[in-house]
Amino acid sequence: MSPLHTALWGILPYVVLALLVTGTVWRFRHDRFGITTRSTQLHEHRLLRVGGPLFHYGLLFVFLGHVVGLAVPESFTERVGVHEWLYHANALLVGGAAGLATTAGLAVLVYRRLRVPAVRSASLRTDRLVHPLLLTVLLAGLTATATTLEPHPYDYRRGVSVWFRSLFTLDPDVPAMSHAPLAYQLHALLALALFALCPYTRLIHAFAVPLGYAIRPYVVYRHRAGQRPATRR
Repeated sequence: MSPLHTALWGILPYVVLALLVTGTVWRFRHDRFGITTRSTQLHEHRLLRVGGPLFHYGLLFVFLGHVVGLAVPESFTERVGVHEWLYHANALLVGGAAGLATTAGLAVLVYRRLRVPAVRSASLRTDRLVHPLLLTVLLAGLTATATTLEPHPYDYRRGVSVWFRSLFTLDPDVPAMSHAPLAYQLHALLALALFALCPYTRLIHAFAVPLGYAIRPYVVYRHRAGQRPATRR
């Protein structure tokens, strides 16, 4: 195996993981109040109302599809009765629809940021890097998904997925990824770049989702008996 393949698929993922973890910890310790979406809803809401849900809900389904496709072995889905043709049909239809929705939502959000002066002035310099990178990641993923329509498609669960799971055992299966088609390799490299940049951009807000809000106790307001409300003089 060439040194380049070893560097890309055996070393780079751990470098990205180190940047992701250390950068995230640093932001939470030293820039906690900077972890925000920097919402521009007050400047414009019609385009945001369309692009926001398309992007975020589409991205959620894309993420869940990647979790199933990369983390769940092929032997498990066959054991529970999900045949290969059904799995790939679902990945193509649901994954493709989620990818298209996410891409369309991102396109609307980028158009809004470029066309609305107030939103454009509120943009960060890192947005100029993140938005094109994110769009390229999505397009590469859609291209990889479209290759499943070929007569003899590449089975990523016997290549890319094997490499991904091997990273957690600290024994990367470099050949499994180096033999993958270019579209899959490009998609993986761009995704690694996105994860490396995540702690240093507004994407960090994904790690600050207020999940505890749904289970927090109610805030109880009590009125003091016998106390008259204050009046203005």
